[in-house]
This record gives sequence, structure tokens and C-alpha cells, in this order.
Amino acid sequence: MSVALAENSAPITAPVPQRDIRSTTLPNGLLVLTERMSHLRSVSMGVWIDSGSRDETPERNGISHFIEHMVFKGTTTRSASQFAREVDAIGGNLDAFTGKETVCFNIKVLDENLPAALDLLTDLVLHPTFAPDDIAREQGVILEEIKMDEDNPDYLVHELFTQKFWKGDALGRPILGTAKTVSSFTQAIVLDEYATRFTPANMVFTAAGNIDHDTFIADVAEAFSTLPPSTARPTRTPPPQAFPHITLKNKKSLEQVQFCLAMPANPIAHPDRYTAYLLNSILGGGMSSRLFQSIREERGLAYSIYSEMNPFRDTGSLAVYAGCAIDKTKEVLSLTLAELARIKTELVSEEELDRAKSQIKGNMVLGLESSSSRMSNLARQQMYFGRFFPIDEITTEINRVTREDIQRLANDLIHQEKLALTLLGNLGTLKIDRADLTC
Repeated sequence: MSVALAENSAPITAPVPQRDIRSTTLPNGLLVLTERMSHLRSVSMGVWIDSGSRDETPERNGISHFIEHMVFKGTTTRSASQFAREVDAIGGNLDAFTGKETVCFNIKVLDENLPAALDLLTDLVLHPTFAPDDIAREQGVILEEIKMDEDNPDYLVHELFTQKFWKGDALGRPILGTAKTVSSFTQAIVLDEYATRFTPANMVFTAAGNIDHDTFIADVAEAFSTLPPSTARPTRTPPPQAFPHITLKNKKSLEQVQFCLAMPANPIAHPDRYTAYLLNSILGGGMSSRLFQSIREERGLAYSIYSEMNPFRDTGSLAVYAGCAIDKTKEVLSLTLAELARIKTELVSEEELDRAKSQIKGNMVLGLESSSSRMSNLARQQMYFGRFFPIDEITTEINRVTREDIQRLANDLIHQEKLALTLLGNLGTLKIDRADLTC
């Protein structure tokens, strides 16, 4: 079959010697990005859906994750067991995941098995049957998955925090959905959501590894020729309001108190994003961070203590997580707040900033050493930025951040009245109020 192709008039980025990245838009509107890594023997491919659980209605909470499961239950040409056998026969790794803002289906294989892998991946994504019997069985599987996660205190404290922090918004609802919503899914609902989400306007296909772009594009165009042009996609909701709250959830069976202290932060494409990553790294992003050294190494109050940025397309949060004994909870909270106050009032040292920069740059480069990480990198940059950022450009931006930038952003983000706190555990008579959150 001959398919006319439209090479994008503008490249995704200016030519960069160390990376060979090309993009092509298929006649139906699907964007395909590739990165050639000729020194590898592997190829990783991913079909990315540019919507996730935050793009669901309350009644259909969990439908993105449900569809992710259901496509593996069989297509018009393969059963679930046939998929498993054929993937194993080519030594491949076929996987999928659902997030707040995306769903991804991906496969990694030896380059010699690329045609077979492409056939498997496209069949999985384009031709699922969503048989009623399979839907009923998978509802039972996901209900058990929900129960399993609710038994995990690390997961549960995150969910409790998120539901209160983004109260009333889809961003605060669980990716898995609830027992009530998952039990309500029918074939008609699944087909309706699939038709809205799996469209060229809401998808990106990326691949990286030992791959020739032109040959690959011809094969992808053939495989996706049955996908009609469509601009349909889920309706985007306005940025949610963050609610400062103090939530104490008693669970007597737990030995530790699970601790989450957080505040609103900037979206993923904000101009201060590199400053935010460095602020997080200094605060609690590694073994040399202030929180790790102060709370674990110097005082032995917690085994796990860290901070993390959670940026989304239009909002975000900066959060500190820890697990500690009930009688140490207030001390851990006080020490955490003291570090938040210190990073606002005192300039970080040059040594701390240089160490954080080296850590982030090192993690970035090391994180791009595999074909699967390059494949993911292409998709995320396209979906959030609409362009590709070379490593040299990112490094330059990281190096440009100053100690004053860190202090300025800390003062922008850290405010007592905006803090949210969630504690989960055998809390007994423990009480926390807003006056205890001074920073």
C-alpha cells in the first residue's frame, strides 16, 4: 500500500550532532517522532495518549486505567494468551501505564524484531474488542488492585493528601478509580471513552534505538492507516484550586506514622522549572540533602525522608514525605518546617548549589542512556512543550540558576497559610493545628 507522507516543515529542534531526532506527521494527523541510536541493538516504541485520569468525569473516574488494562485482553486478531506468547517469542518487553495526564503503551525489542513488535503494539492499541465477559473479569481484577493499594500505607497517605489538596477536582481523584465507578463500567462506556481518547489529535507515537526513520515511518503509516483523522479529545478542565488542609487519619494497624507536608508549586513548563528542581534537590532530593542529613543522618528519626516536585500541565505541588514513630512525629514536623524557613531566609551555599546542579545534570544524562528512556523523553517533551530541548540547552539553563533564584522561589512557594499536612497511622491523641506549621 502506498501512503503519501507529509514531513514536518519545521524540525522539532535545530540539528544537534549527538542526537538524530526526526518527526513526521502522517496523513491522518498522527505525529511520529524517532531518535536513531545506531550504537544500540534495541528499539523502544511507545504510543502515548495525551490525557489521563484528570481528564475524566467523576462518574467515569478510573476509565483511563481500565482501558489500559482492557486492550491487553484481546483484539480482533489475537487473544490475550497469543499476545503473551508472541511477545515472549521475540524476547520483547510489552508494558503500559496510566498517569494523571497520560497513558502509554510501549514495547522494547532487539532491532531485528522491529516489524513483529510494531505489529503487536499497533494491534494492541488499534483493534481491542472490549468483550463484555472480559470487562466483567477485569473489573474484579482492578477492584482487588484498589484493595491492595489501600493496604499500602505509602500509597494511602499520598491518596489521602491528593484528594484533600485538589478537593473537588479530577486531579485529586485516584488513577485507579473507586469500587463504585469501576463496577459501573459497561462496554458502551469503554467504547465511548476509547473513541474520544484514541485519536490522532490526542496521540503521539515515539521510537528510539537502532532505527531508520524513513523505513520506520512507512511501516507505521501502513499500520495506522485504519485510524481515521479526528480532532476529538477529552475536554480540558481549568487549573484546580489547591486547598491547604490538616488531615489526621487514624489507622491503628500501622507501626509508623506516614507524613506528607506539601504546598502548591508551578506547572511543568514554568520558566522557573530548573530553579524548582534545584530547590527540591537541596531540600530533600538526595542523600546529601538538608532533610536527609538533618532528620535521618544527624538524629536518626526516620528511615525514609525525601521531597519531590509534582508538576502538571497547569499546576503542581512540592511535597515532603517521611515515615517515623508516633512520638517523633512532631519533632520531624518541626525540623522540616525549620528547613523550609531556613531556605527562605538564608542563601544556600555555592557548594550546595553546585552539588545540586551536578546531581541533576548527572541524573539527566544517565537517564537517557537507554532506548526506552529516549523514547519516553521524546514523548514528554512533545506533549508538554511542543518542541525538543537538547541536553546542552538544558544544561545551560541549569547552570544559569543562582543562589538568589533559589531563595526567591522558596519565598514565592513556601507560606504557612498554603501548607497542607496529612498524617496516617496509629495517632492516638496527637493533635496538630495551623499554628504548628510556622515556617
